[in-house]
Amino acid sequence: MEQIKKYVNDNRDRFLEELFSLLRCPSVSADSKYKDDVLKTAGLVAQRLTEAGAENVEVCKTAGHPIVYGEKIIDKNKPTVLVYGHYDVQPADPLELWETPPFEPTVRDGKIFARGACDDKGQFYMHVKAFELMMRTNTLNSNIKFIIEGEEEVGSSNLETFVRENKERLKANVVLISDTAMISLEHPSLETGLRGLAYLEVEVTGPNRDLHSGVYGGAVANPATILAKIIASLHDENNRVAIPGFYDDVVELSSEERKALNQAPFDEKEYKEDLGIKEVWGEKGYTTIERTGIRPTLEVNGIWGGYIGEGAKTVLPSKASAKISMRLVPNQKSKKIEQLFKSHIEKIAPPYVQVKVTIHHGGEPVVTPTDSVAYRAAEKAIEESFGKKPIPTRGGGSIPIVSLFEEVLGIKTVLMGFGLDSDNLHSPNEKFDIANYFKGIETIPLFYKYYAELSR
Repeated sequence: MEQIKKYVNDNRDRFLEELFSLLRCPSVSADSKYKDDVLKTAGLVAQRLTEAGAENVEVCKTAGHPIVYGEKIIDKNKPTVLVYGHYDVQPADPLELWETPPFEPTVRDGKIFARGACDDKGQFYMHVKAFELMMRTNTLNSNIKFIIEGEEEVGSSNLETFVRENKERLKANVVLISDTAMISLEHPSLETGLRGLAYLEVEVTGPNRDLHSGVYGGAVANPATILAKIIASLHDENNRVAIPGFYDDVVELSSEERKALNQAPFDEKEYKEDLGIKEVWGEKGYTTIERTGIRPTLEVNGIWGGYIGEGAKTVLPSKASAKISMRLVPNQKSKKIEQLFKSHIEKIAPPYVQVKVTIHHGGEPVVTPTDSVAYRAAEKAIEESFGKKPIPTRGGGSIPIVSLFEEVLGIKTVLMGFGLDSDNLHSPNEKFDIANYFKGIETIPLFYKYYAELSR
């Protein structure tokens, strides 16, 4: 551990500046105007992997944004760890809510503020620097393969093809991912499951053009009003999703399992103060921890229609739209939920509007085993680094490729994240604590140490 700490301390400034150079790249995969920036970021990731000591590094073309691959095979008889991460980021909008420019990393109060700081540039880059550390100190005792993609934030639409076409190349014993959160540095944790995802868009169309709201209002259905009514009907009085069949396949945890889950440290007062809300909200009969980990949800991610510019324009809009995501739990299937949603919306749509449902992307919920060699290695690594055993938790987010790796490559995943739920992922002023960044670099080599020992 002392050797690890010394190397990190000796290279602290460089490790930060290298991360900053990545964060300055606006690699927004959802917006085509950033296509060149995404490509440039992929090249930078490949360069950093090569500098760290990776071999066979390649920027692999796909039908969309490229995937960066690299590896270091020290002994084919030793276990192989496949490290997954993503270099693309969410759009920075709304820009006016950022205290500092989203693509100019700024340090305030020991935290790095920038889009992608935690999700996922800061976290996947910990693995690159941990790999460099092991190479420079001659302590690498397992094979490593890196797969860093550029489309995670838009559903990883081309990753499945790449994985299936490169099944032999990606052959490994376990996947290691840092794209999740821990409770805190004082209460380290390991996520043992993730929710799945179904992402759709609803478009409601009324008249063939925007109309004068005085001349036509009251005689023609307003698509914005109808959309609002449809959305409002998607939850019942107990805040349960009101789509028939939505809960049919949900696995209900036992009272003992729920009790264990709620042992994780959680201060509801601090939670509300941090978010600036007076009360929490959610499905009746469940705690906040349960609502964000073991229960499925439906949320509106964006809604628009009519005139939204400065000043007034009295129109009855021709169209109104909303983007909606549903988080899924075992044993829900994204394709089934997508069809249930689509059928329900089409059924409840009134005859005076037309409704179109577009399915964007999805992924399956996963539960990772806590009795595996890899999980125990992560547990021991965190215990040595933090001085206490990690608390097992369930993550509320989704990483669709986890189930893909299991299906195609036949291997499980360890979710060893170092972010925090309060890091403003997908929001303005995204951040990553510098302490967490370096703690990750210090802890990851210990995972390899114990994984090799336990695999013998």
